[in-house]
Amino acid sequence: MVDMRRIISIAGSDSGGGAGIQADLKTFAALGVHGTCAITAITAQNTCGVQKVYDLPIDVVVDQMDSIVRDFSADYAKTGMLYSAEVVKAVAQQIRKHKIPLVVDPVMTAEAGGSLLRRDAISAMVEELFPLATVVTPNAFEAGIIADIKVIDRESAKRAAIKIHDLGANAVIVTGGHLDGTDVLYDGVFKLIEGKMIDGGAHGTGCTYSAALAVYLARGSDLKNAAAKAKEFVTASISSRVCVGGGSSIVNPLGSIRDSAERYNVLKDVRNAVSLLEKCEGFSELIPEVGSNIGMAIPGASSVNDVAAVGGRIVRIDGARAAGDVDFGASSHVARFILETMQFDEEFRGGMNLKYSPDVLARCKKLGFSVASFDRGEEPKGMETMEWGVHTAIKKFGSVPDIIYDLGSVGKEPMIRVLGCSATDAAQKVIKLVKR
Repeated sequence: MVDMRRIISIAGSDSGGGAGIQADLKTFAALGVHGTCAITAITAQNTCGVQKVYDLPIDVVVDQMDSIVRDFSADYAKTGMLYSAEVVKAVAQQIRKHKIPLVVDPVMTAEAGGSLLRRDAISAMVEELFPLATVVTPNAFEAGIIADIKVIDRESAKRAAIKIHDLGANAVIVTGGHLDGTDVLYDGVFKLIEGKMIDGGAHGTGCTYSAALAVYLARGSDLKNAAAKAKEFVTASISSRVCVGGGSSIVNPLGSIRDSAERYNVLKDVRNAVSLLEKCEGFSELIPEVGSNIGMAIPGASSVNDVAAVGGRIVRIDGARAAGDVDFGASSHVARFILETMQFDEEFRGGMNLKYSPDVLARCKKLGFSVASFDRGEEPKGMETMEWGVHTAIKKFGSVPDIIYDLGSVGKEPMIRVLGCSATDAAQKVIKLVKR
C-alpha cells in the first residue's frame, strides 16, 4: 500500500472543467498525490467566460475542511478562488487551527473573463492569508492590483513583489505568463525562474502552477526548486492544451502522462511487429534493395519525432533482421508517408515498405486489399516524393487504401507501401502476403 502525500485545494468549481478545483485535482493526480477539496463557490463558467458565481455558505466551506483534516490530515493546502472577505477569514481561521502549510494563489479573474474575487476580499486576503502562506503566487495583473503598481515588465514585477512582501507575505512569485515568461521570486532576495513564452495561453494556468508548486513543497523541495519544477510542469501542460469550446483553450495537466503512455504503447507495438516479421519464414524475399522499415505514429503526430521505426531498417541477414533498435525519429522515409496518410485518416498510424513486383501486387489484390498508386514521373518539381505521392494516391482513390505502390523512376527503386492502423496491423497484412 502506497502512503501518498495529501493536499487540499480550497477553491471554486469551474463548470467548464478548465480551472479551479477541476484543474487542481488533475494536477494532483498527474503528479502522484492524493487531492482533496473544499469548494468555496460554484461558477457557471465555460471557455468564453464566467456567467454566474454562487458563493457557498461559510459553514459549508468550514465543514469540508474539518472533515478532510479529521480523516486525511494534510501535507499542504492551496487556495484559489475565495470570492468574499467572509470566506477568506474563515479559511484563514481553519489554516491556523489545523496548522496547514499553505500556497496562496490570489485568483481575481478568469482567463476568459469574469470576476472571481470581490474587491472587499483583497484586503482581507492580504491581512489574513498572506502571513500564513509559504508563498503567494500572483500573476502580473493580480500583483499590480495588490501592490497598486502597474506591472508591465520584469522591473515593475520586482517592485510589486517587494511591496507584496512588505505587506506580510513570506515569499512572493510574480508569475511571468503575462510578461516575458520569467517568474520573479522574492523572499528578501530576488531569484528569477526562467521560462519561455507559449503563444495563445490557456485557461487554468495559474491554478495548475500553484497546485504543482504545493505538490513539490509538500515533497520537501526548497522554494526555488519547487518553483522551477512547477514552472516546467505548467509549461508542459500549456503545450498540451486542448481546444474544446469556442473560447480559450484549456490547460492539460495530464498531457505529458498521456504522451508518455502513447509513446510507450507505440514502441511496444512496433517491436512486436518486428518480432512477427523476423519469425515469418519467407518475409525476407519481400525486402527491397534499400531495406524495409516499419513504423507507427502516436495519436496526433505532427513530426518525424512522433513516429517510431527501426534504426538502420530491416535487412536480409540470415532471413530478416532489424539492423537497429526501435526508436522515435529513426526513419524519415516511413515517418513521412505515415504522417501524410494521417492527414486523411488519423486511424491509419502504421505502415511499412516492401519490394515491388507484379507477383506481390497480384497477391495483394487476391487477398482483397484495396490498392492505389502514383506515378513518380508526374511529380512536380520541388515536391517531396513521399508526401506528394501518398497524397496523390489517396486523393485519387478516395480513401486510405491498404496498399500504395509506385513503379519507380531513374535511380529510384519501385516500392509497395503497406498501411495499417498500427505497426502490428501492417505486419499482419505483410504476413498474409507471404503465406499467400
